[in-house]
Amino acid sequence: MALISMNETTTFRWSFEDDVNNFRRAGMDGNGVWRQKMSDFGDEKGIELLADSGLKVACLLWAGGFTGSDGRSHDDSIEDATEAIQLASDMQAECLIVYSGARGGHTHSHARRLVVSALKKLEPLARDYDVTLAIEPMHRGCAVDWTFLTSLDDALELVDQFKSPFIKLAFDTYHLGHDPNVLDRIQSIVSQVALVQLGDCKSPPNGEQNRCPLGKGILPLREIVGSFIAAGYDRFFDVELLGEEIETADYSQLLTTARDAVIDLVKTV
Repeated sequence: MALISMNETTTFRWSFEDDVNNFRRAGMDGNGVWRQKMSDFGDEKGIELLADSGLKVACLLWAGGFTGSDGRSHDDSIEDATEAIQLASDMQAECLIVYSGARGGHTHSHARRLVVSALKKLEPLARDYDVTLAIEPMHRGCAVDWTFLTSLDDALELVDQFKSPFIKLAFDTYHLGHDPNVLDRIQSIVSQVALVQLGDCKSPPNGEQNRCPLGKGILPLREIVGSFIAAGYDRFFDVELLGEEIETADYSQLLTTARDAVIDLVKTV
C-alpha cells in the first residue's frame, strides 16, 4: 500500500509544529522534514512531537554542497552531513536527501571527485546509523545553485559507483518526469530508489522552481506512479510543491487536494 507524505517546503509559512499537527489532521502517513524548520522548533522537541503524532519521517531535507558552491568548505559540508545523518537516525527517517552542490568554478570531473570523496567518508557512518543517503538530481533548468547532477544517468552513475544499500536515488517527478524515456526505465531502477517525490508543472523548469498542484500540469504522474507501484515500489510518495501558485495557496486546502490527488493516482493501478 502506498504511503503519502507532505514535504515541509510546501507549507513554507507554517512552523514545524503547524506542519506536524496539520499533516496528521489531513490524513498524511508521513512528513518530509525540513531541517531549518525543525531546528527553529528544537530538534529534541521535534523528535518527541513526531513520535507523539504517529507520523513517520519520509525524508530529512537536506545535506550536501560538497563542491563548496554554498560558501562552506568541503570539510564543513561533510561535518554538517554527519550531523544530518545522526539527526535522521534519531527521527528514524526513511532517507536523507543529498544535493551534490553546484559545479561552480570546478571542472565537471573535479566536482564529481569532491562528491565521491565526501560520500566515501559518509557511507560508513550512514551504514552505522542505518540511514540511506538519497542523491537527488535536478532538471538543468533550475539546478544551477544546487547540483551538477542534472539527469537520471548522472545520479545513477554516482550511485552505481558505490554499490551500497545506503546510497540510493531520490526520484523527483518535477525534475525527471520530462524525460520521454523515463517510464521505460523505472522497472530497472526501482531497487535503487529510496524515495519518490511528486511535483507537477505547467512548463519545464526555467530558473526558480515553479510547481503547480498535482494533476494540474503536464507531467505523466499517473503513468510514473503506476510504473513504480507495478515495479514493486512500496515506500513513500512525498509531495513537494513550491512556486508562485503554491505560495499564495490555502495550505489546509492544499493538503487535502494533494492527498486526494495521490490517492487517485494510486487507486487506478
